[in-house]
Parts: sequence; structure tokens; C-alpha cells
Amino acid sequence: MLFGKHINKYYLKYLHMIIFGVIALVLVDYFQLKVPELYRTIINGINTGYVQLNGVTVPFDMQFLLDEICLPLMIIIVIMVFGRFLWRICFFGSALKVETDLRRSMFDRCKNLSQEYYQVNKVGNLMSLFTNDIETVQDCFGSGLLAFFDALLLGGLALIKMAQMNLTLTLFTLIPMVFMLACGVIVGRYMENKWAERQEAFSSLSDFAQESFSGIAVIKAFVKEFKELFAFKILNKKNEDANVEFTRASTLLHVFVTLFVEAVICVILGYGGYLVYNKTFNAGQLIEFIGYFTSIIWPVMAISQLIEMRSRGMASLNRIGELLDQKPSVCDREGVIDVGKLKGDIEFKNLTFRYPDGDYDALCNISFKINAGENVGIIGKTGAGKTTLVDLILRNYNVADGTLFVDGYDVNTISIRSLRENAAYVPQDNFLFSDTIANNIAFAVTGASDEQIAKSAKIAAVDDNIEQFSKKYDTVLGERGVTVSGGQKQRISIARAVMKDAAILILDDSLSAVDTKTERKLIDNLATLRKGKTTILIAHRISTVERMDKIAFIDDGKLLAVGTHEQLMSSCEEYRKTVELHKLEDEKEDE
Repeated sequence: MLFGKHINKYYLKYLHMIIFGVIALVLVDYFQLKVPELYRTIINGINTGYVQLNGVTVPFDMQFLLDEICLPLMIIIVIMVFGRFLWRICFFGSALKVETDLRRSMFDRCKNLSQEYYQVNKVGNLMSLFTNDIETVQDCFGSGLLAFFDALLLGGLALIKMAQMNLTLTLFTLIPMVFMLACGVIVGRYMENKWAERQEAFSSLSDFAQESFSGIAVIKAFVKEFKELFAFKILNKKNEDANVEFTRASTLLHVFVTLFVEAVICVILGYGGYLVYNKTFNAGQLIEFIGYFTSIIWPVMAISQLIEMRSRGMASLNRIGELLDQKPSVCDREGVIDVGKLKGDIEFKNLTFRYPDGDYDALCNISFKINAGENVGIIGKTGAGKTTLVDLILRNYNVADGTLFVDGYDVNTISIRSLRENAAYVPQDNFLFSDTIANNIAFAVTGASDEQIAKSAKIAAVDDNIEQFSKKYDTVLGERGVTVSGGQKQRISIARAVMKDAAILILDDSLSAVDTKTERKLIDNLATLRKGKTTILIAHRISTVERMDKIAFIDDGKLLAVGTHEQLMSSCEEYRKTVELHKLEDEKEDE
């Protein structure tokens, strides 16, 4: 059985199923121990020709065999089949429910964790928690309940009956069992460590495979298949070694169990034969005693399995517990308010920000205001801090009090949910789901009509491309949108953001794969559609932002200038140099 803060509550939640399972197990074990009594009667009847029935001596004939042996045995078999079916439903059914509840809790925790968590923990490792580890916990919960209660009930009842027959012989049989339990505890601790190593090796293997498949185009382009295969071979060998080490420990435990069980049989045959020789036992009683011991062989094996399962289960539960114990670094404070509809005013006041694991400030003393309804461009070199700036607007990271305001509210005083409900975001990587184009565009809006979807696609200047597909808007995209081009992927992502019709729209370098003509058309569409709403556009090309109401020029985390294109050209030398550099690059491309 498994115990821990993340699983203890399920014993109480599914207590009714566990109780029914235990009742069914008691029923099965009670009637199972009636079988050795029938063995005794048969052996004594064969040896003497008569048997004792309710204190009366009766002949051992066919009628007795049918009425007192075969009929009761059939009834016992029927009861045992029904009982075993019932406890399987109860124990294994409750285990499946625990797996479902635990997986739901894990997913709920994952969706609430902050962005920085996923920058440290890889997808392959997380997926191994949702597959390998949780299945191990489920198996250990159900089989562990069975092994524990069966060992306790069947083993306890059998030992009582054995002790009633001959206490000395029973004590002799328990001596090897004590050694077996001691060996089991020692080996079990070793197995728990080896299972944890095995799961870590599997996580590394899973993560490498997932990353390789995601980047298969790059691997092929650089002809690095052999390099990746060699790296996979190394990880696969580590996974194999970890599995072999655990299997060795598991096999060693089973060898010890078999050794001690066979030792007990030797004790029973030796001392039990002596008791028969001294007339303390008759042959039937010795067979009955052996039958009881045979009944506790499974509980003994169950104890060894329980040790092994608990070793595996605790290692996996600890890994799952690390996920469930993670606290979101970005979360609502007490007393935050839901702001409802926002206008889109955004103001930075001396904002300085450093990433949690950073060595320097990504943004330094940023101060400027974006009025509601303005179209604002943010431009700067790669790594200047542009994406960091919009990440803070969406509260992907924590900011200091009094440094960032939306509609006059300090962002720390309003709920993250209500803030994000008023914003639409197109990230740099433009993630698309493996779903139809229509469902990708309508992702943020429940029950969107075909007309609304088509309108958003038209605004994003991607409707013509979609109409060229054979299934049009019902075209199913490949994983992460690999079946469409980079420009189409960007524009479908923009259509999804436009569909939300939020007060604040953020486009993070979302036009880099779009040609100049399409870019101009898209920006004009957004300017017309989003009149009175705030639009923030991050770009590398000056041509993308030069017609914006306001441009924020950032370099090395510092805000160098804010104003229109004309104002920056006349007042900011660094901006002017950037414009001239871009013109030279465009001229070279034209040549």
C-alpha cells in the first residue's frame, strides 16, 4: 500500500469500495480455508474406510463423497468465483478512479504553473509522469490493497487454523518467514532507489525522443541522423542498465521468497512426518496442515510483491509529488479584484525587471504610457527586452508594485484571469493545435460561427490561402501546425487573436515570415478593425511600425525614445542609425 499526502485522501474518498472489496475478500478467504478440511476427510476416508461427521462415524462411500465432498466443493468454487470478481471490481476499480483523479490534479497543477517552470522542466520528463509514473501508482494502489488485505486476512486465518492444530509446528514454519521479511525490507529499500533511477532514465530517454521528433527537419537538413542515433543509443543503454539493476533486485527478492517457502515445506514434512509417526497427527491432518500452509504461500508471495510494488510506487509517487508540490511563482494576491472590461491604457513607471534565474536586469527603468486605442510599435535589436516587456503586461512574470498599471490599476491588484481575458496574444513561436483551421481560429471564442471565423481570417489576410486547401477551414493541421508555411502559421495565429476582440492585442514579431505587401494589408486591416482598441506590435523591420501612432525604441533593456517615426528620426540618433541600417540591408537585398 502507498501512503503520502497526495494519495491518503483517496483511501477515504473510495472507502466504500475498499470496504466492499475487503468483505468479498473475507468471504473468499473463509471458504478457501474450508478446502483443506475436505482434503483431510478424503485422506482419512481412503485410509480407514469411514469418517467422522458431526460426531457420528459414517462409511466413506460414493454417496458420502457426492453429498459431503463434491457438493460443498462446488458451492465453495461458486462463492470464490463471485467473491474474486467482486474484489477485483472494488480494488482495481478504485485504483483506476485514483489514477483518473490524480491525473486530473496533475494537469490542473500544470496549467496553473508559471512560465518559468516550463523553462526548466522538459516536456518529455513531464509526459513520463503522466504515463509511466501514474500507471505505476495506479497498479500499486489496486494490487497493493489486494496484497495487503489478502496477506492479512488469508494469512491470519490460515495461521490461526494451523496454530489450533499444532502450535509448535506453526512456530517452526514462522522462523524462515521472519528472515524472509527482514531480507524483503532490505532489498525493498534498494529497489526503491533503483526504481527512481529507472524512472529518471526513462524520462531522459522520453525527453530526447520527443525533442528529436519535434526537430526532425533540422536533423535531416544537417545530416545528423547518425549523431542523434548515437546519442539515443547512449540514453537507451542507461535506461537498459537501470532496468536490469531493478530486475536483478526484484529477482533476488523472489529467490529469497522461494528459498524460504521451500524451507518451510521441508520443516512441515520433517516435523509433521514425525508427528504422524508419533500418532500426534494422522495422515489426513498432515495433509490439512499442508493445505493451510499452501493457502498462506500466496500471502507470503503477496508480501514480497507488496514490498516490490511499494518500492516502485513510492519512487513514482515522490516524482509526482514534486510536481503537485510546485507552487506557481505568478499568482493572485489576496484581495485582488476582477476588473471586467478594460479600455486598454497601459503605463510603465520606472519598471526594472530581472528574470528569476537571471544575472542582470532584462529591463531597466522603463517609463512610458500607451493610451487606450493607440497602435504602438516596439522595436529594438534581438535580446533588447521587447518580448520581456509584453510578457510583463500579461503577468507571465511578477513585477514590483507601482511599476506597471492597466487602466490606472496596479497589475498586482487585479486578478490575472481578468487581465488576460482583456488581452489577446500572438507569441513568437505561433503555436497551433493539431486540429482544424476553424477550431484553431475559434480557440478563444466558444460557439463562434463560420462567418466570424472567416471574417477573422480575412482580417489576418490568410483567407485566400485557406480557401485553396481542399477541405478549406476543415483542414486538419499537423502537430504544432507543421503542415502550413511559416507565414500562414503566423497569420492563422493572428486570426485567432483577432477573433477574441480584446481591448489589448499584442503581436510579438508575428509578421516576420510575411511579405511586405501582405504585411501592409494586414496592418491596415487591424487599424480599421481595432479603432479605439490598443494594439502593440513588436517588430524588427522599421517598415512594420513606421506608421504606428507611437514607437518605443528599446536597446539593452533600456527605453531610448518614444514617439512617432518622424519624431524619433529627428530626436533619436540611435533610431536614425537603425533606420539607415535597415535601408542599406533592403537595398542589398534588392540588388
